[in-house]
Amino acid sequence: MKGAALVLAVLSAAALAAPALAFPAPAGERFREANDLVRAGDYPKAMGLYQELAASGPESASLYWNWAQAAAARGAQGEALWALLRARELDPGDRAVVRDVERLREALNLDPAEIAPEPLAAAARFARRLRLDLLAAGLLALSVLTHLLARAVPGALRARPTAWAAFVAGLAVAAVPIAGSFARPTAAVVRRGAPLVDAASPSAEAVGALREGEVVPVLQASGDWLRVEDNAGARGWAHAEDVRRLDGPPPTAPRD
Repeated sequence: MKGAALVLAVLSAAALAAPALAFPAPAGERFREANDLVRAGDYPKAMGLYQELAASGPESASLYWNWAQAAAARGAQGEALWALLRARELDPGDRAVVRDVERLREALNLDPAEIAPEPLAAAARFARRLRLDLLAAGLLALSVLTHLLARAVPGALRARPTAWAAFVAGLAVAAVPIAGSFARPTAAVVRRGAPLVDAASPSAEAVGALREGEVVPVLQASGDWLRVEDNAGARGWAHAEDVRRLDGPPPTAPRD
């Protein structure tokens, strides 16, 4: 609990100081309203507003950063970790988010592997952070232009080694985002004791329970249910409100 209290203190000090979102009105007003609710201590209502904003767009790391603060203050550590992980997906270069992910992981007593089950997902974040897709496209375009120059301009044959070097470099750089695109989608367990059941149905039999904050690969989706695999290798179905995906905004669902 001390670790969780430390994380809450860090988030409380920093989250509401995050830059204001570039929301068009009236979304910007609703974002400010949610922040005011957090300051007033009405965390459930603030989280509901953050969820509506995330589902309707636009998303940003700042939105999820503030959502994490409200969730942590409410005691929903799994949801707070999910919000920070979603912020990291949107802005992999935000060092403050990365630091708070680690703090909250430690507070929940999770191993690093329990929040990173897909190694290729890290490659995808690295590619987004450095915009490797644009760099690869630029290198390949340079290769094509240099080849054309070598053919069209007499005496420019010496440019061909440069053209081939740019081509090889472009392929090497492109390999990173391409590899990242093969990562399986993942989701974070946002509720303590979330049941793992044997079918995508409210009446299905429980076969286990998922660990709060754990990130699990998503194997299949069926309506409001996700088929997942936990860190121990157990497979089953979990409700999408208990296990939230990291590759998109949450559904608009009423909160309890």
